[in-house]
Amino acid sequence: METNTIFPKGDKLTNGYFTGDAFLKPLLARDKNNDFVIGSVTFEPGARTNWHTHPKGQVLIVTEGQGFYQEKGKPARIIKKGDVVNIPENTEHWHGAAAEIGMIHIAITHFKDDVNVVWLQPVSAEEYGEVNKNNKP
Repeated sequence: METNTIFPKGDKLTNGYFTGDAFLKPLLARDKNNDFVIGSVTFEPGARTNWHTHPKGQVLIVTEGQGFYQEKGKPARIIKKGDVVNIPENTEHWHGAAAEIGMIHIAITHFKDDVNVVWLQPVSAEEYGEVNKNNKP
């Protein structure tokens, strides 16, 4: 990935909801005007989220690199710089970098009441390996 990124890398995510090295730079907190949060997430090669859902959906804007987005039961798709992914509410999915290429995306995540994400199980090494084998970025 280029080193001339839009936002700083942020802090390493150590919450157990990511495999590999991922970093978050918060950009906008929820407030009285905005019922969402915005953050820039950096995924080192091989890093990815767990499977998860969002009760009011999420939008991803890829700003660097390449990776994958996959909804449960559907084939993964390659996402790269300039792509926008509109994730419907309550759709089980994961996203992250390819095995050999990092990725950075801006995540806009909406709230329903006080919940913006429901974390599920990790993406298995088998699932991730299959995606990388079948989808060379």
